[in-house]
Amino acid sequence: VGFQKILTLTYVDKLIDDVHKEFRDKYRNEFQQKGTLGLLNGTFDFKDDFMRLLRDAEESSKVRAPTVMKTFEQSLKSQKTVKCMIETRGEKPKEKVKNKKNKGSKKEGTEAIAAPGKASAGDKQPSAAGDREELTKDEILQKNREEFFKRHMKAGEKSSKSPKPEAQKEKGKKPRVWDLGNSNAKVLDYSNSATNGSAEACPVEEFDPDTVRKTACWALLASGRCAPYATRSSNLKVTPLLLRSAKKGGLGGMFGMLKGLVGSKSLTREDMDPVLEKMKDHLIAKNVAAEIAVQLCESVAKKLEGKVMGTFTTVTSTVKQALQEALVQILQPQRRVDVLRDVMDAQRHRRPYVVTFCGVNGVGKSTNLAKISFWLIENGFSVLIAACDTFRAGAVEQLRTHTRRLNALHPPESHGGRTMVQLYEKGYGKDAAGIAMEAISYARNQGFDVVLVDTAGRMQDNAPLMTALAKLIAVNAPDLVLFVGEALVGNEAVDQLVKFNKALADHSMAQTPRLIDGIVLTKFDTIDDKVGAAISMTYITSKPIVFVGTGQTYCDLRSLNAKAVVAALMKA
Repeated sequence: VGFQKILTLTYVDKLIDDVHKEFRDKYRNEFQQKGTLGLLNGTFDFKDDFMRLLRDAEESSKVRAPTVMKTFEQSLKSQKTVKCMIETRGEKPKEKVKNKKNKGSKKEGTEAIAAPGKASAGDKQPSAAGDREELTKDEILQKNREEFFKRHMKAGEKSSKSPKPEAQKEKGKKPRVWDLGNSNAKVLDYSNSATNGSAEACPVEEFDPDTVRKTACWALLASGRCAPYATRSSNLKVTPLLLRSAKKGGLGGMFGMLKGLVGSKSLTREDMDPVLEKMKDHLIAKNVAAEIAVQLCESVAKKLEGKVMGTFTTVTSTVKQALQEALVQILQPQRRVDVLRDVMDAQRHRRPYVVTFCGVNGVGKSTNLAKISFWLIENGFSVLIAACDTFRAGAVEQLRTHTRRLNALHPPESHGGRTMVQLYEKGYGKDAAGIAMEAISYARNQGFDVVLVDTAGRMQDNAPLMTALAKLIAVNAPDLVLFVGEALVGNEAVDQLVKFNKALADHSMAQTPRLIDGIVLTKFDTIDDKVGAAISMTYITSKPIVFVGTGQTYCDLRSLNAKAVVAALMKA
């Protein structure tokens, strides 16, 4: 009843009517006496009755009375006599009235024709009767046959006189003959099937037409080679090959179809390649480095290959979900940098917590250093800023202006006469590593909680400047080395991080060189949803993004929300 499109049962309507009547007649009195409460509280033991009705309906649909052929006595032909089939000479057949719609005119025409016919029959009645008495029945039949053939021969001669068309069109389609093809169609004619090389006719197996029709249609439907309406075709040709394949694969094909509905399809690389190609292009368009986008898609493909899909999931949704999970894992590395906890730990050991900033030119190192200073002061820690950028003009003055602004926001009077931020500078053209060492010593003596070391911007290909940075880090051993990168770059971010890490490793004098510990991602408010630089930077170094710069004021500093970044990255 519920799946009549899949399996048509001829006895369904009869079964429902029988069940309805049986149930009504059996429990009619109980309904009338108890009313609605009888429906709620009553127990209806109707299973045996239903099974009996179902068996009766099934048996009635299987057993059909064979059609009985009519006897000769029951047919109309037996009622005709030999006399009515004999036509006498000179009697003209009655003309058929063409206008069948007007019944009145038809009757009038037949009466008008019948009147002279009766008169002529009356005139020739004695001669016809005399002929019949002289001729036997066989002679009369022979004479009627001769007259019948003569009339048809005359009709054939009349039709032959009609003009014939010059060329009659042949029925059926003609094969197309190509200019450069083989015109011999007999070579390609495989209509005469051969068995083991001899053109013997295939043996015809005995079969039940109803069973074969149902089984063959099920097999075709399950294999997807036949449209649903083809099961009702009356011209379905059943060959022995189709019969054997239907017997073998009919039930298996049905289970295969149901299996596909409940989710048993395993993902293959061929299924995922088109989706992964689109995902790769989407990531590159969102500013993810091309090499990293390829590696991400490869890792997702290896993870999903052979996995069984869900019931109502598609390949696109499965691949997209797996890629989202991989991106969230990349942005949430195992090692998490907690600056406030590390600063308090350094306080217990009575030493300052040292942070060094490095990066290429113009990414916003000094501005974000001032933002982090404001954040630390808001949390109650005093900060000493070391001006180690002795190369860029105006670098020291920029830091001096930030220090004055921060002291205005947090004056010593609000912190018990304690200066919360101070600048340590020695001018331009001096050794940056030496200035950083002196600043750390001064902070230890004056009781500062944090030392923020600002360095000069340098390109990753400049070997002398990269050597100087490696020396500064190796000599002073800071607690945290932060790489400052902007969110606007894509492939360039990978190159910068790789070469900065390589320079720190190559130019370090220690056996275990100090590398980059975390990332500060700046100008994050300028990229809208093209946040691919965050993925590129985190993937290449496996280092966390500690801070994100989102504006120009001191308050525009955030921690990274991995799920929000991935949602923006996957947005179309």
